[in-house]
Amino acid sequence: MNKKMIGYLIAILVIGSMIVITVQSNMKKNAPTDQVVSGDESNGTVGLDEGDLPPDFDLTTISGDQVNLADLKGKKVILNFWASWCGPCKAEMPHMEKYYEENKETANVEIIAVNMTNTERRGLKGVEEFIDDYGLTFPIPLDKDGEVERMYEIVSIPTTFMLGTNGEIVHKFVGPMDQKMMEALVNNLK
Repeated sequence: MNKKMIGYLIAILVIGSMIVITVQSNMKKNAPTDQVVSGDESNGTVGLDEGDLPPDFDLTTISGDQVNLADLKGKKVILNFWASWCGPCKAEMPHMEKYYEENKETANVEIIAVNMTNTERRGLKGVEEFIDDYGLTFPIPLDKDGEVERMYEIVSIPTTFMLGTNGEIVHKFVGPMDQKMMEALVNNLK
């Protein structure tokens, strides 16, 4: 082997190692936590970290209903950010709907799936078709100007915040979830 080939091989190994370390680090960050923040441990800070109160918002759904996050205090909340063009969002939505249908009455849980309407390629018509195609029944507020997306610093979707009954962030999950994951995460909420 010549020196050039050895150099390429070393570069590939270094880059591969960096990718593996980054992926493992992200997996550890996104792993469900058993730690729950109780109301007594509240720092009362508005922010996006565990234990913070998430920024409040007031958005309108396609059907014209108002959704205000602060009004949901006392319920466990799955706060999801998505768009109809997002492949992982398409994979996640049937699980979310099934979870919602089976648990909305008994688990004191609400799903708020904020549509990032400002990123939609087909506008409101595409969002309506998506909702109909997937038979979604949970509230879907529309973030038409991207203000809530910016407040929550959404970079990749789906992104989900799990909120406890005290209104605080207990966990943030980036990527699609299935029904089992939702059940485990909601069961850890107080």
